[in-house]
Amino acid sequence: MTALTSVIRSGLTDSSAASTGSSPVENRDLACATRVLRTEADALVALAASLDGAFLRALDLLQGIEGRVVVTGMGKSGHVARKIAATMASTGTPAFFVHPGEASHGDLGMIAKIDAVVALSNSGETHELADIIAYTRRFGIPLIGMTRRAASALAEQSDVALVIPPEPEACPLGLAPTTSTTMMLALGDALAVALLERRGFSAADFREFHPGGQLGRALLKVTDIMHKGKDLPLCRLDSPLSDVIFEMTAKRLGCVGVTDDAGALVGIITDGDLRRHLTPELLAERADSIMSPRPKTIRPKALIVEALREMNDKKITTLFVIEADRPLGIVHIHDVLRAGAA
Repeated sequence: MTALTSVIRSGLTDSSAASTGSSPVENRDLACATRVLRTEADALVALAASLDGAFLRALDLLQGIEGRVVVTGMGKSGHVARKIAATMASTGTPAFFVHPGEASHGDLGMIAKIDAVVALSNSGETHELADIIAYTRRFGIPLIGMTRRAASALAEQSDVALVIPPEPEACPLGLAPTTSTTMMLALGDALAVALLERRGFSAADFREFHPGGQLGRALLKVTDIMHKGKDLPLCRLDSPLSDVIFEMTAKRLGCVGVTDDAGALVGIITDGDLRRHLTPELLAERADSIMSPRPKTIRPKALIVEALREMNDKKITTLFVIEADRPLGIVHIHDVLRAGAA
């Protein structure tokens, strides 16, 4: 028994023990659920141990194509295939699902010669896959088969056959796809994540495919929400404070960045600075006479959650976004909160 199986079994045993005092029917139900989970957990351990060069060849094939990964399957395998396609698409491997029945009635046209096909079939003899298999062989489209039977038509026709271990189904009749579909789903996840790591797919890349929801908002970068261009409040070191006040009022961010002759950000003037230096002679002064040097800044690729933390830590409301000391934009705490970082 592997360490993983031991941990899983220990957790399931603890769960079963917690049922003491339940009715006979409840105990029976919990025993059934525990048996199913143990059976499928053991199968996943066996699947992990079975991985070999075929898995690596499948990765090489999928990484090397110019087009997309077409995932297909019938029945329960089809449901798993849809999920595998969705996971790949969201993690940097363009993919989509094609129903084998629809493929035989025109949807084969969705599969290009630069694509690759991943076909799922528990038996490897699913007759609805015949047209897709023949199509890939006719046009030299790479085919990866995922099946339990190495001697099946699907495995024999595939460029790479991923054969899952012949572990028993969790169904007591041995008929309902349970363990087999769990292994297929997990193997699809393994392919997707391995491809993700090969490509160096990052959290920022993930955010590009998940702009909606809390995850998408949390992965926004400061460059996605910053004020830039004509909305960026800036002045020169020698700018008269009358111009500074006009710039601050027009941009409505409560501050102005001060740049030197080379365009580098060297200071900041806030509305608080103006109030603290308020005298009859103020308008005759220059920007460099009241500015605060070394303004707080942030890098362009920083996430907005990092900007929020910086503002909270420094007790400020704005951060200039700079690159090579030059201001690219400015982000205000209200922008961060509107974007949903908090």
